[in-house]
Amino acid sequence: MYKTKFLFSLFAIFLCSSFSFAQSSIIQKTDSLGYYKLNDVVITATKTPNNTLELANSISVIDSTQISNSNVNNVFDVLKNETGISFTRQGGNGTLSNLYIRGANSSHTLVLIDGVEVNLTNDPSGVYDFSALPVDNIERIEVLRGPQSTLYGSDALAGVINIISKKGNGAPKFSLLTEGGSYNSYKAQLGVNGSLQKLNYSVSLSRTGSDGFSVASEKYGNTEKDGYNFNNASALVGYSMSENAEINLYTKFLKSESDNDQFGGEFGDDPTYLTNQEEFSVRGEGKLKLFDGLWNQKIGLSFLRNVRNNSYDTSAASLNYPFYVNDYSWAHYDGRKYKIDWQNDFQLGKSNLLTAGVEFEIEESASEYYAFNYVPDPFSPDIASVIPMQDASTFGVFVQDQLKFNEGFFISLGARLDDHSKFGSQFTYRLAPAFMLWETNTKFKATIGTGFKAPSLYYLYDPAYGNENLNPEESFGWDFGIEQYLFAQNLSIGTTFFYNKFSDMFGFDYVTLKTINIKEAVTKGLEVYIEAKPIDELSFKANYTFTDARDTSPDSPDLDKKLLRRPESKLGFYTSYSFIPKANINAEVIWVGVREDIDFSTYQRTELKGYLLINLAAHYDVFDFLRLNARAENLLDTDYEEVFGYRTAGLSFYGGIKLMIN
Repeated sequence: MYKTKFLFSLFAIFLCSSFSFAQSSIIQKTDSLGYYKLNDVVITATKTPNNTLELANSISVIDSTQISNSNVNNVFDVLKNETGISFTRQGGNGTLSNLYIRGANSSHTLVLIDGVEVNLTNDPSGVYDFSALPVDNIERIEVLRGPQSTLYGSDALAGVINIISKKGNGAPKFSLLTEGGSYNSYKAQLGVNGSLQKLNYSVSLSRTGSDGFSVASEKYGNTEKDGYNFNNASALVGYSMSENAEINLYTKFLKSESDNDQFGGEFGDDPTYLTNQEEFSVRGEGKLKLFDGLWNQKIGLSFLRNVRNNSYDTSAASLNYPFYVNDYSWAHYDGRKYKIDWQNDFQLGKSNLLTAGVEFEIEESASEYYAFNYVPDPFSPDIASVIPMQDASTFGVFVQDQLKFNEGFFISLGARLDDHSKFGSQFTYRLAPAFMLWETNTKFKATIGTGFKAPSLYYLYDPAYGNENLNPEESFGWDFGIEQYLFAQNLSIGTTFFYNKFSDMFGFDYVTLKTINIKEAVTKGLEVYIEAKPIDELSFKANYTFTDARDTSPDSPDLDKKLLRRPESKLGFYTSYSFIPKANINAEVIWVGVREDIDFSTYQRTELKGYLLINLAAHYDVFDFLRLNARAENLLDTDYEEVFGYRTAGLSFYGGIKLMIN
């Protein structure tokens, strides 16, 4: 059935391609806007360079200037102010940090770093944890909202976050950053980038740490500080063999050590609970242009490994925990991912770009978990769970056609077929038309598509709860929006309505004690944004997202209840002002409405109150080679929780010096 659908879609796309090629005399009218900007060109929406004016996709871009001006250290802190994104962090930096696009689960977002899919294979839900990911050496971040499995396969049910590193250019440039601040926080970072004839390079090394504060909220009597240390190394090396051929090598290494607590709320403190994590990724990529760019090829080889260790020892009598009596626990999780992908772009006349690709991926995972009592306890038996290295593979093919017509009509349509070693075939599709009314510079856009998420290796193979008969989670979504561009594109305003339905979601069966496909959910809402640059020195952007995210599982006790930790309303504002040539100041405002969570002491729903955050950052270039940085977070010293029972940072100050040698 799926193969029939895919072949039919393939035929339809090639039929459109043939028609467009036959009409190659049609000239697109995009050149009528002479103020097209380079920073409007995105890659993630179609896997090819495209100006956002021609796209129906809902996509946000965070460039290196915004990242630099914000002075933050973590990618999570950059992303949480974006349109359509809600967020949670279980405490301060170094704790589990999740993002939710349009109300979907955090595991429904695919995260890419330089082309490597970094969603964790050793995590039960396959989520990506942003807790230790620094902003070092990042050129831009693209956030694509809506189902995207047609191009990206599994995990892209709700969207894609694509993180792209800086490429070296010109004479060598060296940078050295040191920073310190509240909670005895510190950061040191060294970077170098440049190019030499056909070779370009970009390297960054950094270490970040803090004494932290109690992850379990102090208002419940928790006082033990939970600190962290992060080490990061990243490199990008490229070589241009000719104008038509190049190779690139990307690599990244993260190592984190974090103190944590058992849980939020009363008795959550645990000075013995430690989490250590290492993540290594590497990708080799080759690009080749043939026939004067009419056929472009890209082939990539990727490898990802993530190792995580958790441990605690509550045997000390001084700890006196009512829930943990003389027990010790140690867990080890090892996940790996291998992938090869081949993409071909065919330029069929001026108005048609056809893309076809093939991908093959292998996931591997193993784990060990031990828990025992120093003093035998009949109510808390010893546990030993060992899952040997297990694997699953996926082979996928996709095709996409992008058509442009002379009256400002643009359309992208695609289809994909994946074959998984366990559940078999999965078909996905996507259609994205946009119409630009040039007389008023108004764009009407719409998308419709499907997504899926393969079951994690834990859900498939865990001896106690695994189920090798699981089907993938599926999503269906559409959106419709209007965007208005004014004053030579220095002002843009847009609104988008969205709807997503998720089915066959993974859940626990209390009868069979296994993971099964049982849950359903619907998220729908509205996104509004405004971006403006009235003068070169001043820019601002604001966004509002309304999300109604509910459990629609027919037999669930939570039927029609709100999905946890997702606010109905979220407002974001960001502005940057260079009031003199050598100085910049920027402000960020985030307002998050009420959310529902679980009070784990009673297992009842509770309401988390809304909150307002205001952050300020500034820098001043004393000399061309010396910059002073300053940052103030949570200026109102707001007391709030993102997850029930877990503390967040209060009013905090940070300052640093950056040396830049060209």
